[in-house]
Amino acid sequence: MAVRSGKKRAAVLAPLIAAAVIFACFGLLLVHVMNRKAGSYPRLYADEVAAASERYGLDADLVFAVIRTESSFKPDAVSSAGAKGLMQIMAPTAEWVCWRYKEEYDPSRIFEPEYNIELGCRLLSYLIDHYDGNTEYAVAAYNAGNGRVDGWLQDPERFRDGKLMIPIDETRNYVKKVLDSYEKYKQQTNN
Repeated sequence: MAVRSGKKRAAVLAPLIAAAVIFACFGLLLVHVMNRKAGSYPRLYADEVAAASERYGLDADLVFAVIRTESSFKPDAVSSAGAKGLMQIMAPTAEWVCWRYKEEYDPSRIFEPEYNIELGCRLLSYLIDHYDGNTEYAVAAYNAGNGRVDGWLQDPERFRDGKLMIPIDETRNYVKKVLDSYEKYKQQTNN
């Protein structure tokens, strides 16, 4: 009789154990997927980004999106055009940004994350103010220069019905990438 009740118990417990194992595996898989998704939208240099974003009135999620798109969080990144660091700052742009703040530009520090983020946030803040808070225009100008974007906004072929038609593929794709990343970072922040 004891053997029989043991078999009954095993017959009842086996499906429960199998269900528990499947549930645990599914949970581990879900955690892995969520971690991978978060990993593709990292928040490296969070202290530097938070400080500079606060100082210049920027949304840190936008700064993370720009860094992700510009350099993939590689502080030693150099573009074929000569832009450098996390936020891919060109030397003439860095000089102009520093001039606006009555400071001397220090090219020896351009790869320092804190310095590069500071310069990039100053520029981004200026552009957002210049375009009355329009993030799309500011991001386009971060890539193509505000002179070009100002010209496009004055051109009826490029700006109609309140919509900017960006004529440069690289800039159009850049804006899309930054704004898509910005949305992903905002979703992370809100979860």
